[in-house]
Amino acid sequence: MTSSLSRSRSRRAPSHIAVRVACVVLGGLVALGWLVLPLARAGGGSSVTVARSAPVIGQGAVAAGPGQDETATGDLVLPLVALGAAAVLGVYGYARRARRARTRTTPGGGGPHDVPAIGELDRRARRLLVDIDDCVRTSAEELGVATDQFGDGALEPYADALAYAKSELAAAFRLRQGLDDTAPGDSGVVLEEVIARCTDAGRRLDAEAAGFDQLRALERDAAGALEHAETRVRAIAARVPAAETALGELHKRYAPSACLPVAGHVEQAKDRLLTATARLDQARQALGRNDGGRAAAHLRAAEAAVGQAAVLVDGVDRLAGELGAAQERLPVALDAAEAELAQARGAGVSGGGGVPAGPVARAASLLAGVRRERGAGPYDPLDALRRVAAAGVALAGGRAGALLDHALLPARSVATTVADVVSTHPGVVESEARVRLAEAERLLAPGSLSALADIERADDLALQARRLAERDVRTYGNPSRGHEGDGPASFGGPRTRWRRIPHD
Repeated sequence: MTSSLSRSRSRRAPSHIAVRVACVVLGGLVALGWLVLPLARAGGGSSVTVARSAPVIGQGAVAAGPGQDETATGDLVLPLVALGAAAVLGVYGYARRARRARTRTTPGGGGPHDVPAIGELDRRARRLLVDIDDCVRTSAEELGVATDQFGDGALEPYADALAYAKSELAAAFRLRQGLDDTAPGDSGVVLEEVIARCTDAGRRLDAEAAGFDQLRALERDAAGALEHAETRVRAIAARVPAAETALGELHKRYAPSACLPVAGHVEQAKDRLLTATARLDQARQALGRNDGGRAAAHLRAAEAAVGQAAVLVDGVDRLAGELGAAQERLPVALDAAEAELAQARGAGVSGGGGVPAGPVARAASLLAGVRRERGAGPYDPLDALRRVAAAGVALAGGRAGALLDHALLPARSVATTVADVVSTHPGVVESEARVRLAEAERLLAPGSLSALADIERADDLALQARRLAERDVRTYGNPSRGHEGDGPASFGGPRTRWRRIPHD
């Protein structure tokens, strides 16, 4: 809702502009009159003087000429100064008003320039959140590769830079989520802070990119890194058949919805491994030509591809473990929730107060539905555990410690699955999904949870993020979008991330 101050500004803005224009015009007319008046007076005075003194011809009359010229010249100085000052003030006032209209970012400022300014800030903030998030994820991936080669000690400055960038990015995501939650009136200030945080994170990573390249020295000596990458490709490829078998078993044991988050992971992992193998072959060919720059570029592309393949294979194994754990926990959680339900019903019958009838009826319906699903055939244990834990915690109140632990498993499973989608599709998942994922991860972090409401909100945000991420992947296609030039991403910020683009 527009405030009274904003509305009054909007009404006063045209009158202010009119007053400024009137002042400039009036000043110009006064200066022009001042300029013309001495000329008129000088012309009239000369004719009178000649008429009166026509009979007198002498040196005094001749001497009066220079004095009159000096007087006329002096009379012109002040009018010219006044006219110039009025023009300068007019130009300054117009330039200042135009600049303020262009740079205004707060809503309700009273001009048509406000809406495009806020819109541009919003677009820039969304773009930066995606770019910096991808920079952080890529930097973490290559830092992990380098850690395997050099150990933690040599990489401490770059790990510190990455931690700083993650912190700034997390703050930016939190600010953006706050805008979505509350929509404060001064959104321009919040968006500028989001942009500033993202920019600072990117600059820190950019500042460390050159030193990181010197440490890895891929352009000078890529042979060791090439062997390491080939070893990783073989190791991940050896895990693919087991992941494929595990995925088939998941389809047999559980409902289709339970397996949906990793349905295409095996095929995608195979594609990434094919890409990695092809890039490694190109890197070896470049090394044979002593083209270290191109070898480094192809090597980085191979490292990124095999890293994504590892994430995809790990995702299948992790979900299999989570579904198994949920299936084991479900009977215990059902018994605990049924006990809470019986206690709530008993308190209601005895007139001792306790849980209102509405929540009791909802909990009873949820628990009965889960028991029917378990007896009907394959079901989704994570979703069933989510509903049972929610029903039990709502009845137990402060006694819901164990049930809270049961509720955490489905929420963390969804958040991790979405994070895998973002990591394996750089540039594809838009800011909406990333913002909700970041907030879910913040709420699910150790030490952040305090009540069921936090877990439920984190779970809901993670589910929203999954729907949005899946929509983006469908929109842009399964393969990750590349940078112009089809080069690999490397450790660094937006200015240095694509520095290894090969130019064929």
